[in-house]
Amino acid sequence: MRDFRDAKAMAQTLRETLNARSVSLTVGESLELIAKILGFPDWNVLAARIKAAGQDARARVAEPAPDAANGAAATEIEIPPDILDRYAGTYRFNNAVFTVRRDGNSLSAHLSGQGSVSYRPISETEFTGENVDIKLRFVPGPDNTPSALVLRQHGNDHTMPRIDAAEAQELERAIKDRMNRRSASPGTEAALRRLVEDLATGRPDYSAMSAGLAEATRQQLPTLQLGLAEMGPITSITFLGVGAQGQDVYSVWHEGGASHWHIALEADGTIGSAFVTPGP
Repeated sequence: MRDFRDAKAMAQTLRETLNARSVSLTVGESLELIAKILGFPDWNVLAARIKAAGQDARARVAEPAPDAANGAAATEIEIPPDILDRYAGTYRFNNAVFTVRRDGNSLSAHLSGQGSVSYRPISETEFTGENVDIKLRFVPGPDNTPSALVLRQHGNDHTMPRIDAAEAQELERAIKDRMNRRSASPGTEAALRRLVEDLATGRPDYSAMSAGLAEATRQQLPTLQLGLAEMGPITSITFLGVGAQGQDVYSVWHEGGASHWHIALEADGTIGSAFVTPGP
């Protein structure tokens, strides 16, 4: 799930989705529309709010933390290169790939279809993103090589198991293939219909979601329920294509409006990720 801090990504998704329906929208127009949807007078006000939120987050990261033993201020640490090399690799994020590389004395990482972000160490296993509200925590395996990576964003944890290069290449190939064929994953439309209908009633089935999505949904349920309930019952669902991280993209039409959804299922059929952006 996304919030106002993801406004630029939401605007980009909106442009891509509308372009798929032969509706042209400029960058400025999409930003202004997202600002209105999120309850801000215009993009300038929302941009200032995003900047303030980022400054608050960086201030919290930079604030000296007392040492448990003597009250000394915590400082940025240096991780040996061999440990950073062990962290480098590929991790599975739903149907996409999260790639980590060593970048000097720190790390850089990116998700399929997204740009790279730099991460500096705050402990031997934890890293914080530069200019983004994201933290990474590596979960050591039996041989000290990470077995998984936990990404924390907006207070929600997403656990990504480590995968080898062959599996990562297959995931990336599958995304590109589905994007080219515009083919939906089996079960996503039915899962999306149940999710939207349940959210509108305020009684979502958390057992049908991943742990991270369930927690994010609990936090955002009042807003989601209000918006979906106001639009009324679903009249139709249209598949639009496949997103850069492998999620299926749908337009959900209601009696009183429309919304666009990105959804991906895990191997057991639970919803691994889902987020909504404004419709036309």
